[in-house]
Amino acid sequence: MRIKKLRIDPQWQSRLESIGYGYHTTDGIPYWIDDYYYEISNREANLIYKATNELWQLCLDAVEYIIKNRRYAYFHIPPFMIPHIERSWEQDDPAIYGRFDFAYDADRRALKMLEFNADTPTSLFETGIVQWHWKNHYFPKLTDQFNGIHEQLIQSWAALKPYLKGNTLHFSCAKETLEDLTNVEYLRDTALQAGIQTKLIYIDDIGWAGNGFVDLEDIPIRSIFKLYPWEWLTREEFGMHIVNDPNQAQWIEPSWKMLLSNKAILPILWELFPNHPHLLASYFNGPDHLKHFVKKPILAREGANIAMYYDRQMIYHTEGEYGEEGYIYQELATLHREETGFSIIGSWIIGQESCGISFRESDMPITTDKSRFIPHIIRY
Repeated sequence: MRIKKLRIDPQWQSRLESIGYGYHTTDGIPYWIDDYYYEISNREANLIYKATNELWQLCLDAVEYIIKNRRYAYFHIPPFMIPHIERSWEQDDPAIYGRFDFAYDADRRALKMLEFNADTPTSLFETGIVQWHWKNHYFPKLTDQFNGIHEQLIQSWAALKPYLKGNTLHFSCAKETLEDLTNVEYLRDTALQAGIQTKLIYIDDIGWAGNGFVDLEDIPIRSIFKLYPWEWLTREEFGMHIVNDPNQAQWIEPSWKMLLSNKAILPILWELFPNHPHLLASYFNGPDHLKHFVKKPILAREGANIAMYYDRQMIYHTEGEYGEEGYIYQELATLHREETGFSIIGSWIIGQESCGISFRESDMPITTDKSRFIPHIIRY
């Protein structure tokens, strides 16, 4: 796995905008990197594929364990949501996608799970569409990419279609969030290609009619995909109605994903599967025996409020507004490093199967909202 450089296409921005990608640059600084990329081997792609599928199964086993043993206290989930979580799990309410974030030590061929973005992962459009167009632009022949996301999404929606409630699947995100809206519209487009009738509604516009959720035209919301975190949703004015909804609207991602999107899942996984080759040692009440570790809030986003320790001395930290619910302590991983920065691998699970990867690169060893998206190809 290594970085390789290209002679940049001078029209790269307009090329990306022509396929609907409008947030390639933030404040004049490119988020999308067009002139260098990761080249990986088929062996490395297979390693990621197998590890992702295996970790997904471990996560499902962990959810079953948490619910059976009522280990909710570690997750700081509002008590009123627990029956909803249990019902969504017992009913096998479907999930469509998730993204594991991996650290990869190429020298040791060690792939370690940093966390699981199980509820509201973004960068799906970049991974499934933009980097595929990038590959076809620069490498039209004799190259491949670990990227079956588009086809897998359509197949997954088609498999889900018979189990949806109502005639319309609503899609939702917050207003004035271009990145979220782009990802939602991409997901909605793949659902349309699977033959599902869809409708967009912003989270801000979801209404409560006393006997169920409705959209702006007073159409009942029976099934809804939301790119909006469950921990935020439960704090909205209508949050309590989710558990009292007589229609039992079907939410995608389902509420049982609250257990996997919360970093409290990391010590649970280590407790259940100690010394697993793709897990990092993780603990609740302190770093235990670890000399080099990372302190993470159980609920946080974009690398906020993370502190990194080496020989138990803090060497780096990020600011933010998270941490009130508590922290976990995770073994410090070795990140892949090039002259351009530190990189992590995002590995997507869609419809129960690993199907594509992305790379995020940062100047510092914590991935934040300032990180960059790096495309890739497979070297044969």
